[in-house]
Amino acid sequence: MSKYRNRLTHSRFVIAPLDVVKIRLQLQIHSPTANFTHNGPLYRGIFPTMRKIIAQEGIAGLWKGNIPAEALYLAYGASQFLTYQQTHLMITKSGWEVPESVKSFIAGATAGGLATTATYPLDLLRTRFAAQGQEKVYQSIKHSVRHIIENEGAYGFFRGLGAGVIQIVPHMGLFFMNYEFARQYLSTVQQLPSGWSDAIAGSFAATVAKTGVFPLDLIRKRLQVQGPTRQKYVHRNIPIYAGIFSTARDILSAEGLRGLYKGLFVSLVKAAPLSAVTMWTFERSLKGLTWLEEKKIVL
Repeated sequence: MSKYRNRLTHSRFVIAPLDVVKIRLQLQIHSPTANFTHNGPLYRGIFPTMRKIIAQEGIAGLWKGNIPAEALYLAYGASQFLTYQQTHLMITKSGWEVPESVKSFIAGATAGGLATTATYPLDLLRTRFAAQGQEKVYQSIKHSVRHIIENEGAYGFFRGLGAGVIQIVPHMGLFFMNYEFARQYLSTVQQLPSGWSDAIAGSFAATVAKTGVFPLDLIRKRLQVQGPTRQKYVHRNIPIYAGIFSTARDILSAEGLRGLYKGLFVSLVKAAPLSAVTMWTFERSLKGLTWLEEKKIVL
């Protein structure tokens, strides 16, 4: 199991720069058709954004927020898959006559909602560290936690949680529903090497689910950087946002529909391979545990 956990950690480290680029693009308040007082770097595209970050903040700038992101990824994955398996098993044992796709949707939505709530403070810290430029808002994880508690209270760790839960419930429901559908279809393709159906199905499911709920992900990011440090991040012109619907309305009014999809492409580039690795590892882990159980081997 530690081998699989290490593989997940390594994959997260590799795609961390894409995460920073996505967050920077999502927080960028810029539109060619609106008048904005632009205060901060102007990012366009994945590689130009990376080059600008390296030039201004050094190579380490591409890994800002990676420590809370690593912790988030491991904790979220563990709680998500455990809840998914248990919920799916509970529905099966209940005797309800529901299609497998509906079981997967319900189990995925439940798992996503609970895992998001449990690990949300780590998600918020990841966003805030990735959003800070040359001027550090937080000096360390310890400093960030202390600063948020002193200046924002416990609520500060859960800014944007509503958008996160509303986003993740349909996202994970769609993800697991499409994953199971694609995996069953690909299992009939004889030419695929062992394990490839899980990886391809994971990539496909991630692309569909991520695109469907992306505006809520962007809204969540903008709500996460609200508070007393709002104007200290690399983008210093982030407006004051109050809630999910008012934030969506303000973005549509000021930046147009495209404003709700800033960073979508890099998000898909990041999510598809990461989900492929995650689902491949998940299926291999299940098979490994099943083998141990059959052999009556106690860990």
